[in-house]
Amino acid sequence: MSSLGVGVSPGNVPVYHGSKLKVIDRRVRVAELVLRCLICGLAIVSAVLIVTDTQVREIFTIRKRAKFTDMKALVFLVIANGIAAAYSLVQVLRCVVSMIKGTVLFNKPLAWAIFSGDQVMAYLTLSAVAAAVQSGIIAQFGQTELQWMKTCNLYAKFCNQVGEGVASSLLACLSMVLLSAISAYGLFRLYGDNKGKSSGGGW
Repeated sequence: MSSLGVGVSPGNVPVYHGSKLKVIDRRVRVAELVLRCLICGLAIVSAVLIVTDTQVREIFTIRKRAKFTDMKALVFLVIANGIAAAYSLVQVLRCVVSMIKGTVLFNKPLAWAIFSGDQVMAYLTLSAVAAAVQSGIIAQFGQTELQWMKTCNLYAKFCNQVGEGVASSLLACLSMVLLSAISAYGLFRLYGDNKGKSSGGGW
């Protein structure tokens, strides 16, 4: 290994492992760890906001309690947040162990598993947020064509807290989409490494 960070393969073909690549790898790993921690926190906050949300109104001497189980979309969102938080926590532990050991992901099956898991979580959270937003719009404005009444004028506090929970889920979803791009980079870079080594190039 020379001082320029250029190695020589058995076939006298130069293979580059420059310091810039190490810096990029370090930044990518730090960004991945931060995003996974953020997703875990936002998913937990969203689930707590929605599950603990309740409001009681008395309408014509009838007491009616609004809770998240009254809307199936919110139940789906809470479940999706729970799955996303648990998955992100496991991945955070993996990232921490990897950073402590100072190793870089070079295992293709594991890279495929992480990439696939991130894709599934991104689609799961996206679909859950979309369903919750649609239900929220109906609750806020109603649907006159189907004679569905708006309810947020009766349960303002409940709707506001649900909106905060959905907003947290939306941020978690956007972070998950960005994280999917990072995991895709980590996966397809492995194939780039092999291609580069066989042709004498860089990655």
